[in-house]
Amino acid sequence: MLDPVTTFLVRESVDLLLPFLTTLVNTSLMQGRLPASQKHAIVTPRLKRSGLDPTDIANFRPVSNLTFMSKVTERVAASQLNAYLSANGLMPRHQSAYRKKHSTETAMLRVWSDVLTPADVREVTQLGLLDLSAAFDCVDHNILLHGLEVAFGLTHTAFEWIRSFQTDRMQQVSYCGCLSLMQCVLFGVPQGSVLGPLLYVLYTTELELIVACQGLRLHMNADNCQVYLNTSVEDVPLAVSKFAACVADINAWLSACRLRLNAVKMQLLWLSSSQLVDRVDCHDVLVLGTRTAISDTACDLGVVTDRELSLAAHVMAVCRSGYNQLRQL
Repeated sequence: MLDPVTTFLVRESVDLLLPFLTTLVNTSLMQGRLPASQKHAIVTPRLKRSGLDPTDIANFRPVSNLTFMSKVTERVAASQLNAYLSANGLMPRHQSAYRKKHSTETAMLRVWSDVLTPADVREVTQLGLLDLSAAFDCVDHNILLHGLEVAFGLTHTAFEWIRSFQTDRMQQVSYCGCLSLMQCVLFGVPQGSVLGPLLYVLYTTELELIVACQGLRLHMNADNCQVYLNTSVEDVPLAVSKFAACVADINAWLSACRLRLNAVKMQLLWLSSSQLVDRVDCHDVLVLGTRTAISDTACDLGVVTDRELSLAAHVMAVCRSGYNQLRQL
């Protein structure tokens, strides 16, 4: 337990404690410093989704349990930072995570609109679903802070508070009721924090420019990247080479920022009407030195997307899941 008093007791006594909590938050923000006692996390490994092999460490996501006061202070800081970014048009346009009025639904609608419109003029779309390995845990603090200062204009007390929040953090791992020794966190943003995901979004903003330079489009939802381009069937070889070059540029930028693209989990699809997709004579793409096969279906942000955009595979998956739940009942 990081908190000496459980959260529900604090909520029941909030009227009495509110002046003191407000003073603590305001003092932290005005001094540009988060106390060391609020930068301690207990990390609990959680399976990314049910059914994965629990003996494979790669299937776990580290979730940080933080103190109540640190989350309250983070929420205030995140609210002010979001207001600043929105007022100055600094939020990444093609990132749907951790933003008001943006979600996985808006991310899917945008990409599907960009796929269906070219299909109406007899073009096909090559869609690449890129996977980043442990993206939140690999964020470089120095690169993040430099970007916040140079690209987003954070200075003085606001910048110093985020520097204090991000650096000199300590954590312990909780597993099977046992706690590990305390360790200093050298990289990453804490998963389970309020401000951490927003900092990750700002950390990867430059990816939009990398993709645009190659003439492709990008839409992200946290660390889920969708890269795609439209082409006629006759120009498919040129489109494939442009896509491979774009992924190589993305990989180079990620490596420079200490992030890693997992080429093994990359999924590629050709999307359009069945008549046009059948004419595409490209069944695999050489990306980052690896031959990646073109799939007929892929799970994209929880939606099973098929090459003909019929959603038949998704409907079947939903019905199968519903049937399994009914059997359990």
